[in-house]
Amino acid sequence: MSEHAPEIEDPDIDAPEVASILKSVSVRLAKDSPTRSFCTLHDTLDSRDELQDIRRHIHQHPELAFNEVHTAELVASKLENWGYTVTRGVGGTGVVASLRVGAGQRSVGIRADMDALPIHERSGLPYASVHDGKMHACGHDGHTAVLLGAARQLARTRQFDGTVHLIFQPAEEIGAGGGAERMLADGLFERFPCDAIFGLHNHPGAEAGTFMFRSGPFMAACDTVAITIRGKGGHAARPHQSIDPILVAGSLVMALQSIVARNVDPNETAVVTIGTLHAGHAPNVIPDSARMELSVRSFSADVRAS
Repeated sequence: MSEHAPEIEDPDIDAPEVASILKSVSVRLAKDSPTRSFCTLHDTLDSRDELQDIRRHIHQHPELAFNEVHTAELVASKLENWGYTVTRGVGGTGVVASLRVGAGQRSVGIRADMDALPIHERSGLPYASVHDGKMHACGHDGHTAVLLGAARQLARTRQFDGTVHLIFQPAEEIGAGGGAERMLADGLFERFPCDAIFGLHNHPGAEAGTFMFRSGPFMAACDTVAITIRGKGGHAARPHQSIDPILVAGSLVMALQSIVARNVDPNETAVVTIGTLHAGHAPNVIPDSARMELSVRSFSADVRAS
């Protein structure tokens, strides 16, 4: 951990102010603890090699959305060994581990995601994915290992008063209809109530040992949309006798980009990205249909609704 204050993304908060807040919180935690001490990152160094091995194992054996069977079992078995009460199968392949210390009535949740992406890894690393077409390209292997590290330290030190729920979410990458919705539908917060919940996301562009934060939302909401265009197939030499869905799809790709440029307040933020476009199987045949899938990201509830 670096000695300087975390990087600040909000101009209304300056680094010295945040450093002061963090210091006061640390002092308060130390005073509230019966042992007048609390966990620091230095205390976790003896677990570094084990956590690195866990992260690399998960990276080498990625599993896609709702198929995180082996990852979930690895997580659950580790947590059980550390004394947590573990609930498997929450929202499909999700795992929730709970630990109660003392008589405190407050509950805190800490969340990480577990799923990989349908990408072929070409990194050449010794722990690269062994599964073709699957890769932890978004860092969820790291997120899982980080939360396991926190879990081990919490169980080891037990320097809190209340209940902690560790939430390992499946299927984050697919957006709508993914693991978060499934876990909520499975009664996540009714079964494991939390007064507050915390999570993080790695940022490869940030300096090692720093945290980036801001007031308000930090990560965008993501919605996915699938569009099927149905035309009329025919021979490529007789386009006038067909209705070409590829031509319509091409026009639609360009038109979709005007949503943000001409319909969203310039002071707001949104991104529309077409990720897939599939049509036809032969160069001399106009297909019957074309299908595209896109993602829409936004920070404001009003922009998302519009």
